Formats: sequence, C-alpha cells, structure tokens
Amino acid sequence: MRAPGDLVWFIMETTQEKARVDVRIEPLRGLPLALEVVGGIGRTLGLTLLWGLEIVRDAYFRQLDRFNVRPRHKRASAFPPGQAKKQRNTPPR
Repeated sequence: MRAPGDLVWFIMETTQEKARVDVRIEPLRGLPLALEVVGGIGRTLGLTLLWGLEIVRDAYFRQLDRFNVRPRHKRASAFPPGQAKKQRNTPPR
C-alpha cells in the first residue's frame, strides 16, 4: 500500500513549467456579437422545445398508467407483415 507522500510525489510533474502565454480577450462588437446572441437564443429555444416535448411525453405515459395499459410484448416493426409490394423500375433517362 502506498503512503500519501508517495502518491503526491507520483502525481507531481518532474518537468519544468512551460512559459506563460499572454492571453488577450477582446470584446465582441457588431456582427460577431449579434451572431453569438442569436446562436444563444437558438440553443435556448431548442432546449425549451425538448423540455416541452419531454413534459408531453411524461404526461402521456402517466395517462397510460392511469388507464392500466400494459406495454407491448410484441416487437414493433417498420415493415408490415405480408407480401412485399413489387416496385416499378423506371428506365434511366
């Protein structure tokens, strides 16, 4: 079992610290600012829509529980049973 001192020594880096980079933050103005604001509004509206759909979905399943509707045991399929329809092949133009 390792002692806490060994763990600290193990986590510490043995290389020299890299030189500091001077970061300059410039405020947005004009079109870039407008695009950032519109993008934020779009993300907010999208998340609001998803939240609203989740509320509707939750209410629907709660209603099914109240009516005591059991879930399907048969797997749903995208293809209906029976003979597949034959497709017409149109000649290439």
